[in-house]
Amino acid sequence: MRYDQKVYFVKRIPGDYDQKTGNYTDKEHTFPVWATVMDTGTDMLNLLYDKIPQGSKTLHVMGHWKQPDLIRIDGKTYKIDLMRTLRTKQTFIVSEVPG
Repeated sequence: MRYDQKVYFVKRIPGDYDQKTGNYTDKEHTFPVWATVMDTGTDMLNLLYDKIPQGSKTLHVMGHWKQPDLIRIDGKTYKIDLMRTLRTKQTFIVSEVPG
């Protein structure tokens, strides 16, 4: 299995209150990780979602990571739907976040 695509794990950190805008400014830390990215199989899509959503992918990364808040692949943002930790790697099933 090739780990040939660079993905970015995004961890959100609550920021400070901005008095000018009235919003909190969240900060994001991104970590580049080499992964194998593939489309999720139809059987797994039916089992996990009970339908076939658009933009679902499966990632394999070497080693063990703390669960990120989001994952960016090719400029698109994905949320984690399922994470499995195996002996030497982790598997993530992610779906695209609209917008």
